Amino acid sequence: MEAALGLLRRMPPKQSETALSALLSLLPQHSSDLLSQVDLPLQVLRDAESRKDFILCEYNRDADSYRSPWSNKHHPPLEDALYPSSELRKLEVEANDIFAIYRDQYYEGGISSVYMWEDDNEGFVACFLIKKDGSKSGHGRRGCLEEGAWDAIHVIQVGPEEEEMAQYCLTSTIMLSLTTDDEPSGKFGLSGSIRRQMKMELAVAEGHLCNMGRMIEELEGKLRNSLDQVYFGKTREMVCTLRPPAEIVQMRLPDS
Repeated sequence: MEAALGLLRRMPPKQSETALSALLSLLPQHSSDLLSQVDLPLQVLRDAESRKDFILCEYNRDADSYRSPWSNKHHPPLEDALYPSSELRKLEVEANDIFAIYRDQYYEGGISSVYMWEDDNEGFVACFLIKKDGSKSGHGRRGCLEEGAWDAIHVIQVGPEEEEMAQYCLTSTIMLSLTTDDEPSGKFGLSGSIRRQMKMELAVAEGHLCNMGRMIEELEGKLRNSLDQVYFGKTREMVCTLRPPAEIVQMRLPDS
């Protein structure tokens, strides 16, 4: 099981679904553990009633149907489907509206969805999702990307309130893949994923959404810095060592 999870962590996000399917065939006895611990690239579906896109994942799935956070209906329709309580659904609607503003300010586009459900500890769980297409045909194109995708999954477990305080456990996963294809540098691809966790005990005076929002903003900022400084920084260092730019090579050449 540990070897299977280690392999999936090292697979490019584009190939993770194929790798997971192969491992499920090899390790059927660990299927529930693999499905619960492995994050796959996010998919999108159109809600015809609200005319909005929503993100598909294991957290809004019931059998082979997915619940839309906008209309609160399953696609395709499903009998005896599970729904959050009326109080939690009200919080879910508010969270989707607020998170859409966060997405526009930080990502300049993309698609977001928020799902909430009760847990067995008298608290609840919230899942905040963002998918950004950075390819040439996607919204918010930047630079010379041929293909590009950013998938962010933030799952927060909120414990029951005790003396106006609550325990929050946030697990965030970022999956990034990009491909460039231009004449000077040729074709280059980079992809990977990173996961981190944060636990905090906070006062609920300002509401759960404020606390969850601050935690997501802080941890997502740390993840972006890690990707930029560690992953991209190390890649840039290795590429420039193996294939130094022409101006550096010229500076190293002895004068004739």
